Amino acid sequence: MDLTPHRRGALGLLAGGAAALSGCGRGEAGVTTLRFWAMGNEGTNVPQLIPEFERLNPGIRVEVQPLPWTAAHEKLLTAYAGDSLPDVGQIGNTWVSELTAIGALSPTPAAAADLLTNQFDAVLDTNRIGDRIMATPWYVDTRLIFYRTDLLAQAGYDAMPPTWAEWKQAMHAVKRVAPDGSYAILMPVNEFEQLLTFGLQTEEPLLAEDATRGNFSNPGFIAALAFYKSLFDEGLAPLASSTQISNTWTEFARGWFSFYFSGPWTIGDFNTRLPEDVQDDWATTGVPGPTGLGASAPGGSSLAVFNSSPHQDAAWRLVRYLSDPQVQVRFQEITGSLPARVSAWDVPALADDPYVQPFAGQLERARAVPKAPEWERIVTEMQIVAERMLRGEYTPETAAAEIDRRADRLLEKRRWMMERGRAV
Repeated sequence: MDLTPHRRGALGLLAGGAAALSGCGRGEAGVTTLRFWAMGNEGTNVPQLIPEFERLNPGIRVEVQPLPWTAAHEKLLTAYAGDSLPDVGQIGNTWVSELTAIGALSPTPAAAADLLTNQFDAVLDTNRIGDRIMATPWYVDTRLIFYRTDLLAQAGYDAMPPTWAEWKQAMHAVKRVAPDGSYAILMPVNEFEQLLTFGLQTEEPLLAEDATRGNFSNPGFIAALAFYKSLFDEGLAPLASSTQISNTWTEFARGWFSFYFSGPWTIGDFNTRLPEDVQDDWATTGVPGPTGLGASAPGGSSLAVFNSSPHQDAAWRLVRYLSDPQVQVRFQEITGSLPARVSAWDVPALADDPYVQPFAGQLERARAVPKAPEWERIVTEMQIVAERMLRGEYTPETAAAEIDRRADRLLEKRRWMMERGRAV
């Protein structure tokens, strides 16, 4: 059975078989035109950086096509299947292994090896498939804790506790001083990120045997499941999905919950949406772990040069420009996205921001998630099982075994390919 990736097969992966995207327009004679697909807020704002790149590279023009994140993954696969990928694209870091598996990405060439320095280790490791770096980190994020400093102080704590046991004690204390009917922490049961963060505190990998088998039944992950479950069992977290929460910042402001997992985008939300009377009553802090501050998953997105591009040199010039620390500082000023290059964090706007600085520490403690293309489906199944555990269907031990069973089923094809030397 031939499982070599090909475009027709990739097209078959897509629900509905959407039509392939059209190609770019022709540039003027003697000028290389690069097509660059970028997503979300970054896609809207990156054109502000392009004139300077074109001034520095007079033989290159860049056409930026903004895409919504909700459609980006499908559009990339459709474009691969239709042989119409752009030259350069912004991709989610969790897509790197999948796009590598189908042969869509150009690995970082030796001439661009300096782009891989001055990076957060876990973010860079996310983009390492085998012994090759397949995409260049562009901006970074991770999740940590946003919390109400005033309610924590009223409960008798002048700082966020660093361990699970101490944090749970603080949550009980905060609940006693918070408004009646409130909880301590919000962890929507349809989101996997909180449980994954707890699970990353174990030294064991979450997938074993070259990411072909689930390894969720290890003692560390079972302890994470037990801690996660205890927060609901003890009335510290509401058994609710994100769709049942009407307005996160309003509920945070009124003290319905005092601790909240989120990423750097929430800084802007809280700065602009929280009422004036609580603007001085919140902070960010690192994620507690079993014995001290713990790990989290590195996030953000990267810049990829696609293997099909006939303009490899020009494409890598654009990646180099957008990866320059000074350009990343400017981009952070425009978008609020945190820069991937570590030295860019030395500018006063970031170094002196008390809400941002805990993210630097958390990124230093981050751990890359498994690099199987099936990972996003696996964590979705993980959260489905975890919610059933919260509703009494499983214990932490039987939930871990069920997650392993589901992961093994999703990884069956990967095992088959690994046995024949066809997976990376």
